[in-house]
Amino acid sequence: MSSDPLFLQIRKHIEDMILAGQLGADEQVPSSTQMVKFFQVNHLTVLKGMNLLVDEGIIYKKRGVGMFVSADARERIQRSRRDAFVGEFVLPLVREARRLGIARGELASIVSRAIEEDRNHDDEHHHA
Repeated sequence: MSSDPLFLQIRKHIEDMILAGQLGADEQVPSSTQMVKFFQVNHLTVLKGMNLLVDEGIIYKKRGVGMFVSADARERIQRSRRDAFVGEFVLPLVREARRLGIARGELASIVSRAIEEDRNHDDEHHHA
């Protein structure tokens, strides 16, 4: 399991459901009671994670009904995660490549080979 605080894991779980197409625009998000049972945490923890998504415009509340996925939720999540991806993975990769004397073209070639290897690995597992 992740080392992130539980409320962030709950937020990510809902985001992952939206990205995977399990929750579409204007569909109801699992209730806080369902989330409490699934994650085995208290209501405040669940609400903290869900309220982050409300604050970010990913989900919205319908009073007395529940939480629903915003129309542009998927795009918002992708944009946010792309920005995080650059900061967490791409910049450190580029900086390490520079320290190792790997030129831009060589780095691009290394990344392309890694993509192909990963694709081949996925193909092997899907056809097995």
